[in-house]
Parts: sequence; structure tokens; C-alpha cells
Amino acid sequence: MMAGEIETNPKLSKDEFFKEEIKKVSDFKFGSKVAGVFDDMVSRSVPYYGEMQRMIAELTADHAIEGTNVYDLGCSTGTTMIGMNTMVPDNIRFVGIDESQDMLNKCDQKLKEAGFTRPYDLITANLHEEFKVENASVAVLCLTLQFIRPICREKVLKKVFEGLVPGGVLILVEKILAEESLFNRNFIKYYYDMKRRNNYSEMEISQKREALENVLIPYKSSENVLMLRDAGFSHCEVFFKWYNFTGIIAVKN
Repeated sequence: MMAGEIETNPKLSKDEFFKEEIKKVSDFKFGSKVAGVFDDMVSRSVPYYGEMQRMIAELTADHAIEGTNVYDLGCSTGTTMIGMNTMVPDNIRFVGIDESQDMLNKCDQKLKEAGFTRPYDLITANLHEEFKVENASVAVLCLTLQFIRPICREKVLKKVFEGLVPGGVLILVEKILAEESLFNRNFIKYYYDMKRRNNYSEMEISQKREALENVLIPYKSSENVLMLRDAGFSHCEVFFKWYNFTGIIAVKN
């Protein structure tokens, strides 16, 4: 197996969402069809996704404080919550927020099947609008902020910051642009090569790229760090980097 390539779990419903030609590709939405294949989709589309999830769980374990909440903002099908559940201290409550009820239904099913041991709430909310973060020691935005309209991102980060307890952290994972445009073309090429290794066809890659064009708007890593600092976070550190994907942990003093 080549570096960056994952072995698809045969138990997952296979992502064939863009396998057939679509005459007019519409904007990507996290509806019931996507929810049904999301786990396979993300495992084949995000480099080192399993390792990334392990790192999020380890970071959460070191920063979660008993008697507080751990938030997963844009929790999708609950993979991140399941990973964190095995490592955090006792007396932690999880809160998963997603605007897709189909995703939350799948999440609830997976948490129950995994024997999730913590109390949890699953809340339907659009992060562009009203949502709450309260008494949180850890908040996770895993491949979520990139789907928030740029004009709303600073507001989302400030709301997360305000809802964290002193010493709390935000774990941010994003698809990004290279700092120098010179490298963007190559990084994107390497990324699509990874998707080809994971058995996506040229049509699937092209149609998904078109569907995401107006929905997923990446920033440079430095731009994300600047937003975090403007929101009030004092320490920011990159913990993961693969071409055009990165993970950053930010601390509230």
C-alpha cells in the first residue's frame, strides 16, 4: 500500500455518489444519500483520515477537563466522537452539532452501535446562525470551518472561544491553500493522485470538484491562524500537515 493510501473498509457503504455522469452538477449537500456513504467517502477522500482521528482523540484526552463538555461542531456521522470517547476522562458530556438531520440520525445510530459510554446531546443547528458552546474544555471543527461562508468564520470562532473554559482548546482540521501559489497546482495534483489510488475515477473526481466549488472555500494555514488569534486564542500549533490539509490546535488562556 502506498503512502497516504487507505484500505477501504468493506463493511462501509461504498461512495458512488458521483460515479454516473451528471448533466448539471449542483452544489454539494450533506443529505441522506451522502450520509449513507459518508464514512467511505471521507476515508477515501481525506489523506490519513484514520491517523488524523487518532490525533484528535489524543489531543482531546490531554485537554478535556472533568465536569465540562466536549463539542464536535459539524459532527457528521460521529466518527470523531467515537474516537474521543475511548480516551477522555470520566464525567465528560459530549455535544455533537450538525445542520444535517440525516447526518445526526446516522451519528446516533453509530454511537449506539459502538456502545458509546458518555452522556451526549445531538443538536441540529446551522453554524451560520445561532448555536451554543457552553462550559467546553475542547471544541473540534474537523473539516467543518471550510464549509462556513468566509464572512461568518470569524464570528463562529469567537463564539467557540467564548464558550471555552480557561485553558480550553479548539482543534481545527481544514483543507487549505498553499502559502505560495507556486505550490498549489502541485499539491492539488498530489491530492487527486491519492483519490485515484483510492479508486475514484476521473469523472468522480471532476464532478465532485465542481459540486464543491462554491461550497468548500479553503484558506491558507496562516490565514486560519490569524483568524484564531483575532478570536482571542493565544497559542496556535500545527499538529498535522499533508500538502493541502492541516490540523491546528489553539489554546484559550
